Amino acid sequence: MTNPDDTLLYKKKHNITINDIQHSLYYYFDYDERSFDINMPFQHFHSFYELMILISPQAYHLVEGIPYSIRSGDIVLLRPSVLHRSEYQKGAPSKRLIIGFLYPPSLWGMPETYQKLFEPFYSPLPIFRFPSKQQQLINEKLNRIYRYSFQDEEPELKSLIVHGMFVEFLYTLRQLAPFNTYTNEPLKDEASQKIYTIANFIHNHYSEELTLDSLSREFYISPYYLSHQFKDVTGYTLTQYIQMTRIRNVQYLLLNTKKKISELAEECGFTSFSQFNRIFQKYCSQSPSEFRKDGGGNSLPTIL
Repeated sequence: MTNPDDTLLYKKKHNITINDIQHSLYYYFDYDERSFDINMPFQHFHSFYELMILISPQAYHLVEGIPYSIRSGDIVLLRPSVLHRSEYQKGAPSKRLIIGFLYPPSLWGMPETYQKLFEPFYSPLPIFRFPSKQQQLINEKLNRIYRYSFQDEEPELKSLIVHGMFVEFLYTLRQLAPFNTYTNEPLKDEASQKIYTIANFIHNHYSEELTLDSLSREFYISPYYLSHQFKDVTGYTLTQYIQMTRIRNVQYLLLNTKKKISELAEECGFTSFSQFNRIFQKYCSQSPSEFRKDGGGNSLPTIL
């Protein structure tokens, strides 16, 4: 007999929203599909926690420049500020569930307790894949929320119940973390694998001086070859990729700190403030101060 929780329940364009991102307790469940045609051009970040579960057969998820091959049932866990991008396959649209959530630092006076629930989001490996028994437990917790979301309930009470159910899910995920069987499949193309390794290095060293020559020396590769291969694999020149990675990190800091803009520019690897302003305007179509003032405005990406 088939268990109803063997699969994750899904209805296209169904969503569950509790509060908005301006509130300290926030949830957004997005049951939808995406296609190859609307793959994001560059990695983006969120100021909240995000969880993505693929329901379709296969896709890729880039996290800090590293491509991870994911299949149906895999869970991608992203803590705030991590640069990432989903890459869906050509053909039929891919079904997925994305959950964004944010808790206030002192929720109910138990910040340390809640922080324990977030431990899987800080794992060195951001993808979780479970054996069928454990996957069924995961689906069971999420399907409870899905079914409950269709009930006619007072908004305040509904928010509390969904929150309670999701805390149970986070606890279950934390308990099952040791059963994670995911191992990333290395790219068959060794040249591409090398380029993605360099991209990840950029994400981890963007605050340092990075040039074509310095990266060539670091990875024992000719400048000419690196320049051409990097554009072929990522779709960006090396300079563009470095600049966009730095700008994305500045954006996050602009929205989540009160430091001076000049300090943030320096922290993120810009040695010239005038150059920083020019590059920020180029990629964001507004100044850093305008970006901070309107809370990111239209420059912040939507959930994909």
